[in-house]
Amino acid sequence: MMEITSRPIVEADLPDLLEIYASTRAEELALVPAWSEEQKRDFVEQQFYAQHKYYREFYVGADLQLLEANHTAIGRLYVHWNYSPSEVRIMDIAILPPYRGHGLGSQLLQAVIQKGTELGKSTTIHVECNNPALRLYERLGFVKIGEFNTYYYLMEWKPKNGIS
Repeated sequence: MMEITSRPIVEADLPDLLEIYASTRAEELALVPAWSEEQKRDFVEQQFYAQHKYYREFYVGADLQLLEANHTAIGRLYVHWNYSPSEVRIMDIAILPPYRGHGLGSQLLQAVIQKGTELGKSTTIHVECNNPALRLYERLGFVKIGEFNTYYYLMEWKPKNGIS
């Protein structure tokens, strides 16, 4: 298995982060044949920069990590370890398509869960209801605890010791 490293994001990473984000929207945008590739790209850029700004403003202190393999950006993992006194929030996890399906997502999520448990906290994440990764979260023991705009589920992984 290849060695994956992570490091805090910097402004110079924005083009790579945009590509990672775009990969998460590709299937959705394929359903909009009326848009040109340029329109789709403009839309993705606008959404990415709005999301990036939102994360910076509303998740102050969050751990925003770029995932790399052989010094090449392959994904991102954004976690707010102090989201609340009882909760670690996975803000975003995204891996480029060629690196999906090899256990990397499971490995990253299990590491977050383990650290959250060590902190005495549950781990939560918002997941689009049609996201293929939903099955992964369920396999790892996340359960749906809420809905947001009927498009996102709030899912939680709780340690066995009943931390609330």
